[in-house]
Amino acid sequence: MRVVFLGSPPFATPVLRRLLASSHDVVAVITPPDRPRGRGRGVVASEVSLLAQEHGVELFQPKGLKDPADVERLRSFEADALCVASYGEILRTEVLEMTPYGALNVHASLLPRWRGASPIQSAIAAGDPESGVSVQKMVLALDEGDVIVERRSPIGDRETSGDLLARLAEDGGEALIEALDALANGTATFTPQDPALASHCRKLKKDAGRIDWSRSTAELDRHVRAMSPWPGAQTTLSDGRNLVVRAAQPSAVDGDDAPAGSLLAGGAFTVATGDGALDLLTVQPAGKPAMDGAAFLRGARLEAGLVLGAPTETDA
Repeated sequence: MRVVFLGSPPFATPVLRRLLASSHDVVAVITPPDRPRGRGRGVVASEVSLLAQEHGVELFQPKGLKDPADVERLRSFEADALCVASYGEILRTEVLEMTPYGALNVHASLLPRWRGASPIQSAIAAGDPESGVSVQKMVLALDEGDVIVERRSPIGDRETSGDLLARLAEDGGEALIEALDALANGTATFTPQDPALASHCRKLKKDAGRIDWSRSTAELDRHVRAMSPWPGAQTTLSDGRNLVVRAAQPSAVDGDDAPAGSLLAGGAFTVATGDGALDLLTVQPAGKPAMDGAAFLRGARLEAGLVLGAPTETDA
């Protein structure tokens, strides 16, 4: 089957790699324009761009698919289907209906749960016991198309969003091949989603990582994992400096009598929560690399009783 792939890293990269290794013919790869990155702010090719170039596949990087000329170029590839993974644009009807088999989207959740832009983070933050990938036939409504293939996967107790994304992207590539094979041989089944079971999630902004220490220890433990690697679970020190919590775990220390957010006495970097305490295992001070939480505590000479995330004069 002739397919055009639309996607952007990191989720799309393993999916595209698996598609390129399959029996299906990837005739073009569409991905957003490469952007400046790093301290030098030089334009660096994305992993999706590099994969296309390495395999000699035509690379097309429009700013979007709204310009009629870009839509016509897409049509010129004469694909049987469009394959989409984290492309980041709502495709119009003209594009969705351009090919005989339509557009297939690889979505990192068990639809209809967590329709939207942050399904992996939302599943971990909510304490879902499992997640997975769904290959759906796209319609002009966000993640509401019929599901062709679903693959379920348990969420590990200590798994971060980065960990889960890496696993689900690999599963997504396999699921996409399964869906394309079924379409090609006429055995595909289309399962409508139950709207009564739908839940939604929005695109994350940086402030989504802000830690509310009044929440329970279990919630905060999940929050740290859900926000890793981006945007990072964030709090502030008493002088207003930002501190990102990269890894944490529920603490055996009893923090019930201490105000939420206060530093507890002991050798570990332990902070009181709404119903207990959380050990901050790895932290990243502003402008510095990540480091051991206890080592940071010793170097910063923070005293017990200090309250993290408390309003400063700048915040007031």
